[in-house]
Amino acid sequence: MGQEFILLVSATIFCIGAFGFMVRKNPLIMFMSVELMLNSVNLLLIGYSNILKSMDGQIFALMIMTVAAAEVVVGLAIILTIFRTRHDLNVDHLDGLKG
Repeated sequence: MGQEFILLVSATIFCIGAFGFMVRKNPLIMFMSVELMLNSVNLLLIGYSNILKSMDGQIFALMIMTVAAAEVVVGLAIILTIFRTRHDLNVDHLDGLKG
């Protein structure tokens, strides 16, 4: 498994996540797309950590997973609150914070 393979797979997963975030209007799908992008970065960090024989990438990946877990808790709470109050999950209809 070479550097090119790791870079190609990670870039592909990141692009799929970025495309999903930009195209979809459902905040739950957008949330999953962000998680996909974070996991692609984790794959890249761990892959290069393995190639370079260094623990730095794995430590950064662990920190990213911690932040992603906190993001899941806050994000799902926000999405659940939006669904309970509006019964609609289209981000185009969320204009409650406009002045």
